[in-house]
Amino acid sequence: MSRDRFKMLPSSCDTFVALPPSTEKDRIIFGKNSDRPCDEVQEVVYFPAQNHEAEEKVECTYIEIEQVPHTYAVVLSRPAWLWGAEMGANEHQVCIGNEAVWGRESADGEEALLGMDLVRLGLERADTAEKAVDVITELLEKYGQGGSCMEDECGFTYHNSFLISDRKEAWLLETSGKHWAAERVKDGYRNISNQYSITTKIDKEHPEMRGYAQSKGWWDGKTQFNFATVYSFMTTARIEEAGNRYCEGKKLLEKSNGHITAETMMDILRDKDSGINMEGMFMTTGSMVSVIPKDSSLPGVHYFTATPDPERSVFKPFVFVENLKLLKETSSPSYGPDDPVKKKPRFQSKPDRKHELFVKHELMTAIIECHKERGKKITQNMRQLEKERMPEMEKLLTQGAEIPDLLVNLFSKCVKEEIAVYSKS
Repeated sequence: MSRDRFKMLPSSCDTFVALPPSTEKDRIIFGKNSDRPCDEVQEVVYFPAQNHEAEEKVECTYIEIEQVPHTYAVVLSRPAWLWGAEMGANEHQVCIGNEAVWGRESADGEEALLGMDLVRLGLERADTAEKAVDVITELLEKYGQGGSCMEDECGFTYHNSFLISDRKEAWLLETSGKHWAAERVKDGYRNISNQYSITTKIDKEHPEMRGYAQSKGWWDGKTQFNFATVYSFMTTARIEEAGNRYCEGKKLLEKSNGHITAETMMDILRDKDSGINMEGMFMTTGSMVSVIPKDSSLPGVHYFTATPDPERSVFKPFVFVENLKLLKETSSPSYGPDDPVKKKPRFQSKPDRKHELFVKHELMTAIIECHKERGKKITQNMRQLEKERMPEMEKLLTQGAEIPDLLVNLFSKCVKEEIAVYSKS
């Protein structure tokens, strides 16, 4: 099958994590591209920590579930039409990204929690990566996963894998219905695409995972249990394409092994030859890179684009400090109870969800495509903006924040600088 055909298949993302000794300066580097329908808007939003009343409920994308007494502050990159998120981080420097996976078990079924809902719930409720694994799997057991993962396409459903990191380690969690396996990653690097990749090293698992596979005839109960082998299809176009991206991503990480930095991860997410920076009907609509020092006295820095195609986008830093405000320039219009996603039947109309930065970036993209020389200058100016912030963030990652209040509007200030570049161009 040709690469052009792959661009037409609803596919999905790539997520990466690098830990010492593959990184510099005793840091963990997390990165993810969110690959979604090309006309979908992705927003970057912040929600503060909050205490909740007893018996309070939380309305996720499709279903309502029980709320917990306290939720942590989170920054999320998410498709603007849903409650959950493709990727994000919380105030404890836990980072989570999810991937669509397809296996032997059907992903069709009743509306339940989306994998993207589970990303947000894990971030809101867990202060370590391992706790996030526990939160997600407990919710999966109680509520299940299911529902369309596209705003205007009922048939796009999938199971989910998750890459989760904190200040000391990472966890890979892969699911099939309510069954799951999890692997701890203590050092080196790891990447995931749209295929199962946990094999025989399983550090946590659903208690009925092996028995269920045996009852289905997927495993004989005697040979060594390999989660990816047992729960995967033998081959599909999606798995073949995801395998290519997985291998290319692994090569790019290996190329910089021992010296992986935020800039390294940004370059990987921008790589188009590998297919990681996806183009076509399904494309990279948002990107994230996080830098987390192992030293708990130092803040983490979380970079988001909030715009499609990282090659034509600016990674802008966000830092958790007190008194943070909502991120208005990257927040999409809210339609509340009038939102068609919350109505039955769904998908009758698709409202305009473009936020301010998305609108400006869309116009800039049109200029770049139509005017080569002018577009080249705009791209250079954008990249210069990104580069200028790096020394300031490096000082923050090394020495901490002398005056945290100066970081309250950091992300919004960077967004406004980016918009100013577009306006001048």
